[in-house]
Amino acid sequence: MPQTIAAGCCVVGGGPAGLMAGFLLARAGVDIVVIEKHADFLRDFRGDTIHPSTLQLMFELGLLDAFLQLPHRKAFQLSAWVGARKFVVADFRRLPTLCKFVAFMPQWDFLDFIAGEAKKLPNFRLLMKTAAESLLEEDGRVTGVRARGPEGAIEIHADLTVAADGRTSLLREAAGLEVEDFGAPMDVLWFKLRREADDPDESFGRAAPGRMVAMIERGAYWQIGYVIPKGGAEALRRRPLDEFRDAIADCVPFLMDRVEDLQDWEDVNLLTVQVNRLKNWSRPGLLCIGDAAHAMSPVGGVGINLAIQDAVATANLLAEKLQSRTLRDEDVGAVQRRREFPARVTQRLQLFIQNRVIRSVLAADKPFEAPLALRLLDAFPFLRQLPARLIGLGVRPEHVNSPRE
Repeated sequence: MPQTIAAGCCVVGGGPAGLMAGFLLARAGVDIVVIEKHADFLRDFRGDTIHPSTLQLMFELGLLDAFLQLPHRKAFQLSAWVGARKFVVADFRRLPTLCKFVAFMPQWDFLDFIAGEAKKLPNFRLLMKTAAESLLEEDGRVTGVRARGPEGAIEIHADLTVAADGRTSLLREAAGLEVEDFGAPMDVLWFKLRREADDPDESFGRAAPGRMVAMIERGAYWQIGYVIPKGGAEALRRRPLDEFRDAIADCVPFLMDRVEDLQDWEDVNLLTVQVNRLKNWSRPGLLCIGDAAHAMSPVGGVGINLAIQDAVATANLLAEKLQSRTLRDEDVGAVQRRREFPARVTQRLQLFIQNRVIRSVLAADKPFEAPLALRLLDAFPFLRQLPARLIGLGVRPEHVNSPRE
C-alpha cells in the first residue's frame, strides 16, 4: 500500500517557483508538501540571476541581510559588445528598489536558502528524491499526485496541486493542458572557462558575424553561453572540438589562452531554447506556474524573475482561501489573470529580439552595424532605464501581500 499524505497544497518541483510558492504559502499557515525528484539542488547552468525585484522581496520578507551573506557578484549594469565597440544596455542604479543591481548567484545557493527558511515552519514539508508520476483525480477534479520516493509509492492528497515542474512539466501533460509554442531560432551551449585577474570585471554579451556569446563573470571563472542556430548542436559535435575552440577565441579574443581547458564535448552543455505558454494555466484542483505555465527564452535572463513573481502572486491570491479551506476553482484562475499579461509582454519582446537581432547575427558573414536600439541607448543614456526596468523589475512586479501566521 502506498504511503498517504494529506496537505492543503502539494507543490511539485523544487525550483525557484515551487520553493518560493511553498515557502510563502506555509508562512501564511497552509499545510504544504513540496516534492523534488533530485537529491539536491546542485545542477550546473541553471539561471543564476537574482533580480532587483527578487532582492526587494527578500527585504520585504526580512531576509535580505542574511541572503546577501551568500557568495554572489553584483552587476550594476549590463553591456554588449558589437565588434570592437561597447554599448551599455541597462543601468540598474536608478531603479526604485533597495538593491540596484542584479546578483549573480549559483541557483543552488538561492534554493538552499529558501528551503532552509521554509523548513523552519512547522507546516512545511520538503520531500527530496521524490518524483511525481501521475495525477490523482476524482470526478474530473485533480485531488493530488501519485509519487515515488526512496521508500516507495506515495499518494499526496491536497486541496490544490501546484505544478512547478518546469518546461517539460509532466503534470501539465497529464492534465491535458494545451501549450502554444512560439518557436526559437537558436539554442545555447553553456560551459565554463577560468577567469584571469586582468579580465573584464563585468558580465556582458558579445556579437560578431555568425557568433553571439554571453559572458557571466563568476569570480574564479566565466560562465559562458555560446548561441548556435536552432538544432545545430548535433552537427557541431560531430566536428573537431578545435573548430569550436577557435570560434570562441575569434569572438572573445582574451579567451584564446584558455579555450584548451575544454577537453571534450562533455564539458559543453546544451540548453534547448523554448518559448511557449499554456492557453489555460489551471484545471479544477491544479495550477501551473513558472516554466510549466510559460517557458521563457534566455534573452534578458528573466525566466527566474517571472517564475518567482508567479509564486508571489499565487500566495497573495490564494493563501488565505487555502488556509481557511474556502478555495474555489474561479479563485485559482485569478493567478493566470494576474500573471499572463507580464508573461505575454515579456515573451513578445524576447521573440522580437530573437527574430530580428539574434537570427540576423547568426546568419551574418561579414561585419555589421550595431542594431538601432543599441545606438539609441548609446546616444541617449537615460533610455537605459527602460531595459533596466524590464530586466530588473519586470512588467508587473509583485510584492509580498500574503499574511504571515
